[in-house]
Amino acid sequence: MQYPQVIRDRQADYVFMFERRLAQKLATTITEGMIEEHRRKPLGQHSDALERVLNFFRRGGLAGKVGIFQPDPVRPVYRLIRFPGVRGGSATIIDGEPATSLAEAHHAAFLQRIADLNAQLAGDEA
Repeated sequence: MQYPQVIRDRQADYVFMFERRLAQKLATTITEGMIEEHRRKPLGQHSDALERVLNFFRRGGLAGKVGIFQPDPVRPVYRLIRFPGVRGGSATIIDGEPATSLAEAHHAAFLQRIADLNAQLAGDEA
């Protein structure tokens, strides 16, 4: 039997709209003070506004997320990588200056996630 229209689950549409509105709202809360707070203390407890942004960045799947990679376990040099969207795929190294401490690498990943968020929101508006 052929149905006259395609039946689809609209929950995915609502989740997408919720995520987009949440991203737009959180992007407006990111300030220079918040970035400085994260630079001073990238790990541990933060202000409520920074915790909300960090929790948003931690959500979702691994595909396209930014990670920290230490190519040589003996040397304290850290690079940012982007995880692939498929299982078994290889991560790509993000261009940029390598970090010399883990705290510096965490902050660089935070800045990259902010840049990715702004690029995503700019693409949504286009």
